Amino acid sequence: MTTMTTDARFREFKMPDVGEGLTEAEILKWYVQPGDTVTDGQVVCEVETAKAAVELPIPYDGVVHELRFPEGTTVDVGQVIISVDVAPGSGPAQTPAAAAAPEASAAPASEAPAAEAAEAAEPEGRQPVLVGYGVSQSSTKRRARKEAPGVPAQESGAPAGTYYASPAAAAVQAELNGHGSAAAAPPAARPMAKPPVRKLAKDLGVDLATVTPSGPDGVITREDVHAAVAPAPEAAPVSRETTAAPQAPVQAAPVAAGARETRIPVKGVRKATAAAMVGSAFTAPHVTEFVTVDVTRTMKLVEELKSDKDMQGLRVNPLLLIAKALLVAIKRNPDVNAAWDEAAQEIVLKHYVNLGIAAATPRGLIVPNIKDAHDKTLPELASALGELVSTAREGKTTPAAMQSGTVTITNVGVFGVDTGTPILNPGESAILAVGAIKLQPWVHKGKVKPRQVMTLALSFDHRLVDGELGSKVLADIAAVLEQPKRLITWA
Repeated sequence: MTTMTTDARFREFKMPDVGEGLTEAEILKWYVQPGDTVTDGQVVCEVETAKAAVELPIPYDGVVHELRFPEGTTVDVGQVIISVDVAPGSGPAQTPAAAAAPEASAAPASEAPAAEAAEAAEPEGRQPVLVGYGVSQSSTKRRARKEAPGVPAQESGAPAGTYYASPAAAAVQAELNGHGSAAAAPPAARPMAKPPVRKLAKDLGVDLATVTPSGPDGVITREDVHAAVAPAPEAAPVSRETTAAPQAPVQAAPVAAGARETRIPVKGVRKATAAAMVGSAFTAPHVTEFVTVDVTRTMKLVEELKSDKDMQGLRVNPLLLIAKALLVAIKRNPDVNAAWDEAAQEIVLKHYVNLGIAAATPRGLIVPNIKDAHDKTLPELASALGELVSTAREGKTTPAAMQSGTVTITNVGVFGVDTGTPILNPGESAILAVGAIKLQPWVHKGKVKPRQVMTLALSFDHRLVDGELGSKVLADIAAVLEQPKRLITWA
């Protein structure tokens, strides 16, 4: 939703509500600056909620008038983050501050813009929303914002309330507005770097304008950023701003000599994950059972499927067959696919399976899920798994993709770990941990032979899944992986 300021030329875009109780988001990056021309649907910034990073498109045409917050600022849902001049060239631009002057306030109420009246008629608490994520009907909870350093607009001659991500950006705007001093040097061109490199530079406190690029066509690389901070003076004091690392850093932030601690802000995905795990661990009584299984036949089937014409171009790996084995086990034991409704004191049986796959990303652990996985054929399941993994790695998983999961798989085997005791995702009753597949001595048909062996662990909510049901589910998964032909006979 957008609103109009007192001057009808300017439209304001608010931080949208992505639903699921989220009340704030951090502005990761601005893709536009004051004076830039924008069109309806153009992405103007990237924000990070507790669920995921999201790109925000502007819903109208015009010229960027002001950016209300600098990069790195956490903004409450419903606050204006950018205003756009939708009628450039029609006369002197009137800033929101000027529009609120006594002369303007003295005008008759009947002359107020229609859009302003429409906004006043809206139900209190309703906030703008990203398409497809629903609307929060309750009033938004506010908390004090942690302001990131920015350059005030007044220093560059831009409208009041405008901030710039760096002094270089402010200098460029000052020159455009004719407020640069006669002796000032021409502003330098914006350094070229990919978004992950820009984020790394921001995390390390590096001004990209000071970095010497080594990439093709003058592009700044990760190595260039690290080289820029390598010669830091040993006596430099350690501060929260210079040592803070991202919540799940790909590269560790450099530590000043003699530093004994580094403080990392808990926010975004890491903050949401921590809250969910604490809530789950101390609400649902967890029980974990283990089984070690010979998966030699399953590994052979994986190799055969890779050459199957129906699976060409799809991601075929052991996880695919493990997921299918879990779906078969749920079909044979449907009561495990349930949730505990504390408020209603009811057990909610789910007649569908939204299969969650835990994925480690640069922003932390997320659990997107495959909707209606129980209805998918093996090729369809392979396609959905491949899309889920690639989207998560690119950091483009949407909040909708992480909602309404019913059961989860976490593959700790990719790290060489045998197994673990996973914590349930809130609202789910079971989670399967998949361990590493290793060649081990195994008694097979009365003889000790080298076989492909793995250990599975199933954690479940003991309020609604008793030992018998949990054991049956885990035993069925193991049986399918030991004899994968059961995928046909049991499906």
